[in-house]
Amino acid sequence: MPEAASPKRDPELSIVMPCLDEAETLGTCIDKAQHALRELGIEGEIIIADNGSTDGSQEIARRKGVRLVEVKTRGYGSALMGGIAAARGKFVIMGDADDSYDFTGLMPFVAKLRDGYDLVMGNRFQGGIKPGAMPALHRYLGNPVLTAIGRLFFGNRCGDFHCGLRGFRKDAVARMDLQTTGMEFASEMVVKATLLGMRITEVPTPLFPDGRSHRPHLRTWRDGWRHLRFLLLYSPRWLFLYPGILLMLAGVGVGLWILPGPRELVGVSFDVHTLLYAALAVFIGYQAVAFAVFTKIFAINEGLLPRDPRFDKLFRIFTLEMGLLIGFVLIAVGLAGSVWAVSDWGAHSFGELEPTETLRIVIPASLALVLGCQIVLSSFFLSVLGLSRRRDPRP
Repeated sequence: MPEAASPKRDPELSIVMPCLDEAETLGTCIDKAQHALRELGIEGEIIIADNGSTDGSQEIARRKGVRLVEVKTRGYGSALMGGIAAARGKFVIMGDADDSYDFTGLMPFVAKLRDGYDLVMGNRFQGGIKPGAMPALHRYLGNPVLTAIGRLFFGNRCGDFHCGLRGFRKDAVARMDLQTTGMEFASEMVVKATLLGMRITEVPTPLFPDGRSHRPHLRTWRDGWRHLRFLLLYSPRWLFLYPGILLMLAGVGVGLWILPGPRELVGVSFDVHTLLYAALAVFIGYQAVAFAVFTKIFAINEGLLPRDPRFDKLFRIFTLEMGLLIGFVLIAVGLAGSVWAVSDWGAHSFGELEPTETLRIVIPASLALVLGCQIVLSSFFLSVLGLSRRRDPRP
């Protein structure tokens, strides 16, 4: 069979199909893939990564003479990782076994891989989505929105983040160290390839209605949320850092505007109540920025994100000692403001005070105290995380 590897050398291409109860279409997909290998003259293998089928899909794979890999851990990503790990080819092309992708049209993927690209994405919007092949909600909202978010967050230029037909170098996917086990596996591959600076391109890929009679494995809202959650968690900048910086800037700006005295804008008066909310915005913004740093370090330590040289440089500049210095300065400012407020109260024989005047001292002093304490605690915690980073043997 053309997909069988020579005993002396590995095949050039491995075609991996995740499978979960795909008996209706699996044979057709295998036939198309075998035809492609023969027509293109490519030495290759076909791997069916079965994820616990109960409809006889395994027997179809055996009858067709292809490699069957049993993957016990359930999930789209788990099945693919099992199949990819078993692949012997220099290049791997993965595609769903529901007959929605044409396995006879693999040459554009192989050509790009031979040209040196690490990841070759299919683009269904360029290749043409046949009537009934994709629900309108996915076609006009889900896929475009999630792809746009991915492009914005990670600077990737791919026009279809979730195409199930894609090719990649076996050594490149090993460098990605993929972790997710569900449908978000598709997004993780694109994101990590981008963050690692790999060469990525895409080719037009037509999408056909799948040939199954049972319900698709994809669940619109559940899997859509999992993709969005993954994109957010893999981008601490957009989830925490940018919103936190905006909150802090807004809080500081409004606070400095109101601090000297009451203000009026378009007929609305702003006073110490607004100053209090401005202080809260600064505090919440700081917390978000701190979480961005914590998340980034944790993700790098756990292998979820690659190392970032810019972040490493920043980590060397903002040391524990610098954090402690900034924190204690703010604490001192807060204590000084508190003493000032108490002295002013004493000057009034500890009687009633004008709240709008006193709170202009108390609110900034309280904010400085809280921020100072938070920065001191955060600095110690970051130092602990830094110890973990220095012990980490990963390159």
